Amino acid sequence: MLLSLRMLRRDLKAGELGLLLVALIIAVTSLTSVGFFTDRVARALKLEANQLLGGDIVLVADHALKPEWRAEATRRGLRSVESASFTSMATVGEGAQLAGVKVVEDGHPLRGSIRIAPGLNQPDAPAPGIPARGELWLDERLASALGAKVGDVVGLGASRLRMAAVLSFESDRGANFFSLLPRLIINAADLPATQLIQPGSRAFYRLHVAGDPAEVARFETWAKGRLQRGESLETVDNARPEVRTVLDRAERFLRFAAMLAVVLAAVAVGLATRRFVERHLDGCAVMRCLGARQAQLMRLFIGEFVLLGLAAGVVGCALGFGVQFVLAGLLGGLVGVPLPAPGGWPVAHGMAVSLLLLLGFALPPLIRLGRVSTLRVLRREWNGVAAREGLAWALGALVLAGLLVAIARDWLLGAWVVGGFALAFAVYGLVAWLVLGLLGHLRAVAGSGWRYGLAALRRRPVASLVQVLALGMGLTALLLLTLVRSDLLDNWRQSTPADAPNRFVINIQPDQLEPLRRFFADDGRPAPLLQPMIRGRLVQVNNRPVGPDDYADDRARRLVDRDFNLSFDTRLPDGNSVVVGRWHGADTAPQFSVEQGLAQTLGLALGDVLTFEIAGVRSEARITSLRKLDWDSMRVNFFVIAAPGMLDSQPASYITSFYLPAAQMEFANRLVAAFPNLTVIDVAAVIGQIQGMVEQLIGAVQFVFGFAVVAGVVVLLGALQATHDEREKELAILRTLGARNRQLRGALLAEFAALGLVAGALAGVGATGIGWALGHFVFKVAYPPRLLPVRAGSGARCLVGVLGGWVGARHPRVRPPLESLRALT
Repeated sequence: MLLSLRMLRRDLKAGELGLLLVALIIAVTSLTSVGFFTDRVARALKLEANQLLGGDIVLVADHALKPEWRAEATRRGLRSVESASFTSMATVGEGAQLAGVKVVEDGHPLRGSIRIAPGLNQPDAPAPGIPARGELWLDERLASALGAKVGDVVGLGASRLRMAAVLSFESDRGANFFSLLPRLIINAADLPATQLIQPGSRAFYRLHVAGDPAEVARFETWAKGRLQRGESLETVDNARPEVRTVLDRAERFLRFAAMLAVVLAAVAVGLATRRFVERHLDGCAVMRCLGARQAQLMRLFIGEFVLLGLAAGVVGCALGFGVQFVLAGLLGGLVGVPLPAPGGWPVAHGMAVSLLLLLGFALPPLIRLGRVSTLRVLRREWNGVAAREGLAWALGALVLAGLLVAIARDWLLGAWVVGGFALAFAVYGLVAWLVLGLLGHLRAVAGSGWRYGLAALRRRPVASLVQVLALGMGLTALLLLTLVRSDLLDNWRQSTPADAPNRFVINIQPDQLEPLRRFFADDGRPAPLLQPMIRGRLVQVNNRPVGPDDYADDRARRLVDRDFNLSFDTRLPDGNSVVVGRWHGADTAPQFSVEQGLAQTLGLALGDVLTFEIAGVRSEARITSLRKLDWDSMRVNFFVIAAPGMLDSQPASYITSFYLPAAQMEFANRLVAAFPNLTVIDVAAVIGQIQGMVEQLIGAVQFVFGFAVVAGVVVLLGALQATHDEREKELAILRTLGARNRQLRGALLAEFAALGLVAGALAGVGATGIGWALGHFVFKVAYPPRLLPVRAGSGARCLVGVLGGWVGARHPRVRPPLESLRALT
């Protein structure tokens, strides 16, 4: 091992292993940075699970909880408190703001803490309890938006409550739509006076339970067998599923970005090792002549590369530990609790990845060194076991596929990633091979510089193909995250009409319909279209009971497990078109019209009989039409619309939408002041909040994709080094035959410009194609093919290719020809 260490030091000083070391460090850094961050998140969710729940176990329901649940907890000696959450408008003076309202009772939270401050931008401290009756706490965002300060009177529904403190922290705050909004907390004793909970109101109720672990476990077992529709249990094992879902999706994106860096790094490792082997074949042949055995040579070089892999792993893990702080800064806020220090598992993972990459892409070519023949001393063209190189690369590909599956932590996702990369490389490779072959045929009509450059591409087809593939894949990912993403967002924004409704009003009661119409008329606005909204749960399809367990699709399970917003109408709503069946119109016979996408998700068809349960009463009817909705219209839309007369007697609230110019914001404030129970949702603000979270994720993914870009540059330099000796010999011969530096410079620029143009064009076309597929099949947004990504890809990669080629080939142009020929002969 000591001799292997000396060889490693010598080869590093000589620059033989520099690129290989850099490639390994990039791969380990990209993976461990994601690993450290996700490990910290997992530890936070495990260590702080009780705080995230506000108890040891929580019963969640979309309806008021029966007293039996709390009575059972009390009988078992467990502590319990109830809470509720919903959205409503908060007002201060003439200002109004949509807020998430949290209703708590004395003793909340059972686990975790709440922190409050005496004013904005002042130090906070643990709250001594909950807001007193007649008081509320506003978080910093809500207080700033309303311009409220401690002591001000805040309107909430029909109540007027005094702001007593600024809410700075809640340990049990989630990461769903409700938590995106500015927040306030009130005492449960003040809820009835607000008159905000009405028939059809959407609220979530929670029973937090804490106590002896054994009793909590027995309570969980008892409760699981009694759960009804719309009820679920959250425990320390699945605390805050909405947080886990968001972070799981973020982790998948980050791991996918790291995978691309690993793939490109693996190519760079293979290229660098191949050159290393070629440059050491002569030395190994001499050592064989002096009596060295094959096993001795293999031990020496394997020892050297194991030490290299360990060194790269240590450096990569150290860099990954530093980089994960950036990811924590970008995404840590999604967790809602402080992130603890990571464990040691990502370090072990990083070291294993470093050694496995060497095993898959460096060790197979090293076998040639151990098996080199003594005949190479006399005949340098002797290649020994070069015929086995294809098998070695196949082994490397299998190791890489196994690594990608392990990184994905999901067999299905890993298989899709491996298959996707293989297909992308195959398509890019085929197109690049054809284009490079076509360029080779053009050298006969090109100038001298381009003729020599294109001839060089034809002489080294494999090396040129590898460069095009690696650079093209890296730039495709970069273009998708920049230009194509921006185009998709722009097209989505443009698909919405400029005067599309941007305010939704909910919780309108039947006795408020006429007063609300007069309010709009008095302000000179068009009469609002007030549509009934009834909450009902789908309980049967064709007289067969249905539940979440009857569906495999996650979206279908969620839909069946919650209440639908039903409506009834005689006219076909604007933006709706019947695709199958006929619209019921004024026909009073019981029948439903169902949105086409919902029917596909739940497997419904024309003629199926649906049964909904509404306030304990069942309504049954047949599907007589399927509708296609224009969701971009931003109008009120319903999945299920009943015929007139079916649901008229059911408890209902009403909903409407309208367009409000930015200069007329005071109308919304006056509307809330006149009708305190109404909730006005600013759609643009909500979308902005969601887009902010998406931008956080995109920023983190782009950051990790930066490693893939660096890996692509390393592949370029590795490909240049792989053909360095051959290129130096060619340039020396050309200079010996009288070629001038200007001609050589033109040949090099032509070669690298051609490589860059092919790689960039492939990346631009590929990114545009993927963007079209995403827009058409996933986001349902028109995305006409654009030339900007193609031009940007070609220009960027051409620039990188020219600069990289210029720097990498500078030495052969200035070195004396005789010196180059002697060194390579």
